[in-house]
Amino acid sequence: MTPVSENSLLFGFPGRSDGDANRTAVSLAESLAKRRLRGVLDAIPGARTLFVLFDPAARDAAGIARLVTRLAAERQPSSSASRLLRIPVAYGGEGGPDLLAAARELRLDPADLCRRHAGAEYRVAFIGFSPGFPYLTGLPRELAVPRLDRPRPRVLPGSVGIAGEYSAIYPSETPGGWRLIGRTSVSLFDPAAEPPALLAPGDRVSFEPIGEEELLRRLAERRAGEPRGPSSDDEETLFEIVLPGAFTSVQGAPRFGLGRSGVPAGGAMDVDSLAEGNACVGNDPGAAALEVTLSGPELLLRADSMLAIAGADLDAAWNGETAPLGRAFPARRGDRITFGAPRLGARAYLCVAGGLAERLPAEPTRRLAKGDRIVRSRRVPSPVTSASTPSRMPADDGVTLRVVAGPQADVLDEASADRFFSAAYRVSPESDRRGIRLEGPALDLRRAPDVAPEGTALGSIQVPGDGLPIVLGPDRPVTGGYAKFATVIARDWPLLAQSPPGTIVRFRPIALAEAMEELRRP
Repeated sequence: MTPVSENSLLFGFPGRSDGDANRTAVSLAESLAKRRLRGVLDAIPGARTLFVLFDPAARDAAGIARLVTRLAAERQPSSSASRLLRIPVAYGGEGGPDLLAAARELRLDPADLCRRHAGAEYRVAFIGFSPGFPYLTGLPRELAVPRLDRPRPRVLPGSVGIAGEYSAIYPSETPGGWRLIGRTSVSLFDPAAEPPALLAPGDRVSFEPIGEEELLRRLAERRAGEPRGPSSDDEETLFEIVLPGAFTSVQGAPRFGLGRSGVPAGGAMDVDSLAEGNACVGNDPGAAALEVTLSGPELLLRADSMLAIAGADLDAAWNGETAPLGRAFPARRGDRITFGAPRLGARAYLCVAGGLAERLPAEPTRRLAKGDRIVRSRRVPSPVTSASTPSRMPADDGVTLRVVAGPQADVLDEASADRFFSAAYRVSPESDRRGIRLEGPALDLRRAPDVAPEGTALGSIQVPGDGLPIVLGPDRPVTGGYAKFATVIARDWPLLAQSPPGTIVRFRPIALAEAMEELRRP
């Protein structure tokens, strides 16, 4: 058992084969989900491990460890009936940009690589990384290639990839470090379905080669049948998006329990600022609000509301006049709220009395677009009086973040660790809710950074092959295959969330016991 953060543990199963360890992790995750134990937030199986998120106010790490150990001794992996799904894939083309390079590296003809990939039968070991993302075992050994040194910031939905001993399919547009060799038209994830992921552990998958034209035809048919976007009744509409801004989305408290389908807990980047804004209008701390990143949006009010803005100073205006920050104000139908450029911080929260309607539990974060209408929560609001932790903003000289050791702390040698803790990094413009990318000195690694995919924690610092750290955010990959050598403590994560691109970031190591003590402080 290895602590990853103040509220997460990683369990391994030494002495078991890789397949046995994977089946044990899947079985334990299912068992914990069915029991719905108080304080157990989520249990996420990986290739050979089980990652458990818990509420430290309800259960301690020792109690979680005893529980998992007892369940592991009671349960034995068992094989159950599985489905066989045939997935059509067009190899090469726009969806397979790495096919030629991977074939050269493997000393294979590209057509031979495709033939061998399509000729194998695969088993879904677990769902992770992103919603519905299947890790498929059964890749022919001669097709094993390492991940990219630097993950792509954008991978097309439906892309079929290979990395190490696995093949996989990207269900949605996400960053990714796998070698992409083709693309499918099949939808692997539907947030309105139960369960939301098409595939489940134990399912078998085979790939059926199709041509590029056939792929495009099937994609067009699928898009024609998809909903055109959010809709709402006029009497429910609270805001209309006139201009969307850099990235505006609806965010509330993190929602746990769907990690086994690859769905991250999500939630506000800066939960302290969200709670502060909600306290101003009498909401629960985690009531849904608009999270405004860096600049924009422009909003038209469609109903009278009590509003509050908290967090970053993004030059907010109310009908052309400066909007108050950190206190409630009464807005009327027809009023306009606008946000300009950031003056201090990176993310502001526009809270409304009663809260906003949240997306489906399995629905990924969506950037709001021009014309979208945002509705008020259907829940009957009840007055709430609660203290909130004041927002923290980066200083002029940057931020210093405290970190605890991660599960692969030994991936850095002593010199690299010293370099990391003495260096000044900068927040990259490529950062987003999935992860904060850092620019600065690359870290030398003792070994290749690839690890058997395992669950990830908020604030985990992973290091891909290029040696540049990435700090994982609330929409992070549920499982990841890069080494994670440290984790930003919970109390300091909001500081990083409020750090715009270019902010100087430094790190300081502390013990887990100190981080836990910090978490207990009011």
